[in-house]
Amino acid sequence: MTTIKFGTDGWRAIIAKDYTVDNVTRVAEATAVWMQEKNMKKVVIGYDCRFGGEMFAQQSARVFGTHNIHVILSTDYVSTPMVSLAVVKEKADMGVVITASHNPPDYNGFKLKSAYGGPTIPSEIAEVEDLIPSKALTRLVTLSSMEEKGLLETRDLEQMYYDHVVANFDMDLIRMAGTQLAYDGMYGAGQRILPRILPDAKAIHCDFNPSFKGQAPEPIERNLLGLSNMIKADPNLKIGMANDGDADRIGMFDEDGNFVDSHHLLLLLLFYLYEYKGQKGKVVYTFSVTDKMQKLADSYGLDSEVTKIGFKYIAEIMTQEDVLVGGEESGGLAVKGHIPERDGIWVGLLVLEFMAKTGKSIKELIQLLYEKTGSFSCDRDDLHITQEVKEQVIQNCKENKYTQFGDYTVQKVETIDGFKFWLADDIWIMVRPSGTEPVLRVYCQAPNADKVREVLDIANKVLLG
Repeated sequence: MTTIKFGTDGWRAIIAKDYTVDNVTRVAEATAVWMQEKNMKKVVIGYDCRFGGEMFAQQSARVFGTHNIHVILSTDYVSTPMVSLAVVKEKADMGVVITASHNPPDYNGFKLKSAYGGPTIPSEIAEVEDLIPSKALTRLVTLSSMEEKGLLETRDLEQMYYDHVVANFDMDLIRMAGTQLAYDGMYGAGQRILPRILPDAKAIHCDFNPSFKGQAPEPIERNLLGLSNMIKADPNLKIGMANDGDADRIGMFDEDGNFVDSHHLLLLLLFYLYEYKGQKGKVVYTFSVTDKMQKLADSYGLDSEVTKIGFKYIAEIMTQEDVLVGGEESGGLAVKGHIPERDGIWVGLLVLEFMAKTGKSIKELIQLLYEKTGSFSCDRDDLHITQEVKEQVIQNCKENKYTQFGDYTVQKVETIDGFKFWLADDIWIMVRPSGTEPVLRVYCQAPNADKVREVLDIANKVLLG
């Protein structure tokens, strides 16, 4: 029996190793039983572009049908936000997305969404985990019998999402602004919807390829060199945008082909929504995000809160409080007026709307932002090391063995989720093991990119001895 545990955002595993039809059946069974215990009756199921997505979604649907739970099944691959939105629109009790998000192509996964249209809260995920059976159900109803009983319906979730976008954005303003967009779909679930919303976008990697051509569909700078080079080679391209495998994350580039990370995007969203749209609310962000968020929120008189890593912690607060902006360093951002869910397409459109309303480029908007926060740069290294080395580094952190990084003396340490070492001159280093991969993540903030690289190199040398 494979022990199944949900990480920071769902259960993920390597296809045909631990991610099998039997194990997906076990997770779906636990979810169905949990739903029955809560007297829940309807679930929305979608899947992204990964290998076997439709098969695993249909298998999950059969499990729910066996438990007499009404299933709304996507007619084709969709983004995670499309499923979350459909849960709200269809007044469903839960949503299931067959996706491994930004993980390498040999992974697939299983995300749970709740009735409010966002990630299921950690305490409820734990309850589902406790119900995962040791063996998979072998006798399941068929999809055709479910249809006959009225337990299965199909929906075009992409059309539902498109209609929602058109109703909530000034698309004429965005299109009339003439801001030429370069878009990298990363072979993921955004490959069809973004070019549909913005037909004039110059799109790459927008064809169906479940292997993602061997590249993990994570929209970080080193994975998007093709997009960057395309912008640099064409002066007509004024902004770049990319989404991950299930299109809930975003990466962006300015008109010079320079990467605009999530720290800057979060600040731009807060800047836009507060100063230009007159909106207020709490500012919530994860432990690895720049502390400039607190500085800007304080200047606006807004409350702010730092959470553990994982958007589910932000989503839980968004369902309970009035949150203006929420987000994480890894590209998952959410805003007031939409579902409490990361949505890479939605956030990209907001930035384009900001540019259209002001007539300024994203680079110019960032310079305005720096007048309020001061300039800064952030980056992270993903160190692929052995489990033994990773555990030793974390143990050293717990025992406060790191008091000096090169010429930098540690001023204080925060341990909300991982270990953040505050150094001099507005510089910090953060160390945290990945929750889904054999990786140690090392983050850094400093006044500029060169200083970030210098400090990261020092930190890596100290950590790995």
